[in-house]
Amino acid sequence: MSKTKTISLTVGAFVAGALISLNFPALADKEAKPGLPIEELRTFAEVYSAIKQGYVEPVEDKKMITNAISGMLSNLDPHSAYLDADAFKDLQVGTQGEFGGLGIEVGMEDGLVKVVSPIEDTPAYRAGVKSGDLIFKLDDTMVKGLTLSEAVKKMRGKPKTPIKLSIIRKGETKPIELTLIREVIKVQSVKSKLIEPGYGWVRITQFQENTIAELAKHVAGLYKDGNKLQGLVLDLRNDPGGLLHGAIGVSAAFLPPDVKVVSTDGRTEDAKQEFRARTQDYQRGTKEDSLKGMPIEAKNVPMVVLVNGGSASASEIVAGALQDHKRAVIVGTQTFGKGSVQSVLPLPGNTAIKLTTARYYTPSGRSIQAKGITPDIVVEESLNGNAAASMRLREADLDRHLTNDRDKEAGKELPKADTKPQAKTSPKSGKDKNGKEDAEDELPQRLEYASKSDYQFQQAINLLKGLQIMQNKAQ
Repeated sequence: MSKTKTISLTVGAFVAGALISLNFPALADKEAKPGLPIEELRTFAEVYSAIKQGYVEPVEDKKMITNAISGMLSNLDPHSAYLDADAFKDLQVGTQGEFGGLGIEVGMEDGLVKVVSPIEDTPAYRAGVKSGDLIFKLDDTMVKGLTLSEAVKKMRGKPKTPIKLSIIRKGETKPIELTLIREVIKVQSVKSKLIEPGYGWVRITQFQENTIAELAKHVAGLYKDGNKLQGLVLDLRNDPGGLLHGAIGVSAAFLPPDVKVVSTDGRTEDAKQEFRARTQDYQRGTKEDSLKGMPIEAKNVPMVVLVNGGSASASEIVAGALQDHKRAVIVGTQTFGKGSVQSVLPLPGNTAIKLTTARYYTPSGRSIQAKGITPDIVVEESLNGNAAASMRLREADLDRHLTNDRDKEAGKELPKADTKPQAKTSPKSGKDKNGKEDAEDELPQRLEYASKSDYQFQQAINLLKGLQIMQNKAQ
């Protein structure tokens, strides 16, 4: 690479895992300057003049121009957007792992705010907001007619202040109303624990500025006191993404030096890049290698990577790199399918635009756009499958999503688990032969990761131990 760029995957307010390049060269500096469409600009000027002269109420010039910019971007794809001063600041602050709000990843669908995923340990997560929920009213304000930025601005506010969300949820006959209390969202990027002697679990919730160093610290903790790992589970489920250099660093922690991690390709030279498992591609801000404390044994420990439909962008980069290099077995369900790159172009007034400029590819050249990473071993969220998982929002479900340029089958409906009634798996009413109430097939609303009730995790441990894993009965 000729020069280093600051690239990230947005978290917080917008659609899950948007790959972002901050401080990207301004478009005006490009050598090729396309001619302006004079006739179309004349039409634009006539509409502008008509609104200024004849609209029922006066409209400020600044608002009209801002709305025009916002409309141009939002109609391109789900990830291009205009960022006002507040949204731009939130984007920058969010990558530090602390920001204000409710803790949900959101997009827009049919004029409503659609929940991509609630973030762990946040007001939205604790209140029971679910992936796929449609928010149609914020307090007394209808969402229809608002831009995504305007809706996000209303959801944000001072900590300890309430906001009521009115939600449409698939399968519910009536709207759901939830009152949430805003708070400063502090997301712990890395979690870990020693499950039993020889087997460790590391979870990455989001890829932030400190993720690489935190990963090294947590893995070193699993090896302390002479403990030798025989297997490691890297849990990327429901991780919506984060910073690209974090994804490269996490991949580099487990891959041989200098192998390819991810590449990007677009129309401009700046969009054509290749990132490898080397310090200069993942290290930012300090001279010391954040992986310096990483135990060397971690390069070869048997690994399982857990993914699901909530694993997006940076998570998919890590899973794709470890899968292509045959470094780990990928277990779980199809990932989100976010395979495009957004560049943040700063504008006057501390505003910016977020513009899709490239697609990214796994080391073998696969595009996961509108498809996602296909696990090596498909394991649903419970032994009997999970109906809620089939309703999870994915990139291919978003309006105006980019097509996959290398896989004609991408974007087509994913195969669903077998829904035909089966005597052994169908829910029954009444009591079982022991006189106990029948257990529900569905998972608890909020799963405790890496617990005895975490079915996918237990199967990952079985795999590491060389035991036969129990795939769900629908497979």
